[in-house]
Amino acid sequence: MLKNEPSTPSHFIREAIKEDMRTNRFGGRVVTRFPPEPNGYLHIGHAKAICVDFGMAQEFGGRCHLRFDDTNPTKEEMEYVESIQNDIRWLGFDWGEHLYFASDYFEKLYAFAAQLINAGKAYVDDLSADEIRAHRGTLTEPGIPSPFRNRTVAENLELFARMRAGEFADGAKTLRAKIDMASPNLNMRDPVMYRIRKAEHHRTGNAWCIYPMYDWAHGQSDSIEGITHSLCSLEYEDHRPLYDWFLDALGIYHPQQMEFARLNLNYTVMSKRKLLALVQEGLVAGWDDPRMPTLAGLRRRGYTPDAIRDFCDRIGVAKSNSMVDIALLEHCLREDLNRRAPRVMAVLRPLKLVIENYPEGQVEELQAVNNPEDPSMGTRTLPFARELYIEQEDFREDPPKKYFRLFPGNEVRLRYAYIIKCTGVVKNEKGEIVEVPKSGSSTETRKVKGTIHWVAATHAASAEVRLYDRLFAKPDAEDVEDGKDFRANLNPDSLEVLSTAFVEQSLKGAAPGSRYQFERNGYFCVDTKDSEPNKLVFNCTVTLKDKWAKIEKAEQK
Repeated sequence: MLKNEPSTPSHFIREAIKEDMRTNRFGGRVVTRFPPEPNGYLHIGHAKAICVDFGMAQEFGGRCHLRFDDTNPTKEEMEYVESIQNDIRWLGFDWGEHLYFASDYFEKLYAFAAQLINAGKAYVDDLSADEIRAHRGTLTEPGIPSPFRNRTVAENLELFARMRAGEFADGAKTLRAKIDMASPNLNMRDPVMYRIRKAEHHRTGNAWCIYPMYDWAHGQSDSIEGITHSLCSLEYEDHRPLYDWFLDALGIYHPQQMEFARLNLNYTVMSKRKLLALVQEGLVAGWDDPRMPTLAGLRRRGYTPDAIRDFCDRIGVAKSNSMVDIALLEHCLREDLNRRAPRVMAVLRPLKLVIENYPEGQVEELQAVNNPEDPSMGTRTLPFARELYIEQEDFREDPPKKYFRLFPGNEVRLRYAYIIKCTGVVKNEKGEIVEVPKSGSSTETRKVKGTIHWVAATHAASAEVRLYDRLFAKPDAEDVEDGKDFRANLNPDSLEVLSTAFVEQSLKGAAPGSRYQFERNGYFCVDTKDSEPNKLVFNCTVTLKDKWAKIEKAEQK
């Protein structure tokens, strides 16, 4: 029985698997796999693939394998292997005992390659990489066969064995499939299966100096593991004929490859190569920089796995590429945090407020609601005293029209506390306002238009607050002038650090990773790397302003 809810939107992959289950294809099994290359950290685009791969397996009572495509030793590290596993678990999925590596199959893949050579369907080529590209042809012109294409089986077997033995230099020879140099699909024009790369592998050490290409390792690894549905991003659609050709030529178990559109998100890039460049060049503070679209960065910023899974569900699974507005991702996050995040008060840019008619030394305990969306979260105690901090933007000496916050002669309510009236200002020698004296009255007497938040100066905890904007200034981060690259679109104002903020005393000792709504400011998270017991550091997770909700309302009209 299928586990999906009746209201779950369907898509072509779900329908294809349903049909396979109905016809008993693959014996009623559903086995998928997520095959990342360990050459960087996972990003939000991978989250979609994870949700599809693991989600389809869960829905149909099957399993999903985690298989690392570790076939390029020059770019792969154990750090990435570990980070990928952490990210998948954090997102809410588990592969159980089914953790595999393409390197597990190196010996088997070598034997498969020898089988194709024996069948006259693979040969050792002496052309360089540049020469192979030049011989490949174009979309309108056929390729040119390599002069080494017709070597004998015996010669190819000998040369392939010598390649493995390390007798040739990097790039001196390759093993290529012998298919069709005139095929309209360029991927079928004798693709490279193995290249020589004398580099130490993070798992196999120096046992190998030839490494399989992805197109060769992918399908055969799927076959070895008994994968039923090999779900890939859309760029592999043109590679499917090659996937099928290899499996058919070997005469081995044949999974079904299906492709879906990858996630493209505006105001960012989804290339691990480009994200790595940002890290290596110091343009961001590592893979887990909260401005990065990596899962590590999103987690450090305060995103929840529930919000990311909800986002992936909402964007759906399609057969055509499109650009998704990052506002939708933020909308999913706000909806989730609105339910789970406690409300607290924090002043990011403090201005001292003195209530002149409040007794010096007196401290009053006021009750505040932790989350109006969840009464079970209860209340907390707020200390109230004569000296408070308010936001600088909540006071104007010369206010504009329709300004309902504090200004000389005006009244506002302090959240959970009293109505206060401004009676003057105190300025320093530069003419800057450093203090606002006020007089107070009871909360129960009458209503006023403005309400502002505050913290007690004597009881508040100091904090560093980091405000984030888009990492790139343009929606299309790749849209650059000639001679420039994506770096030209980096937003120079993507990070603002406020080192003199104050938060209410209930946050003293807040655990790293804890999420809160700073009333009237947004959602914030205690930084997991830089925050310490005596140094609170908060990352702005997302603002309260919801662009996507406005878009939805406009569309409904």
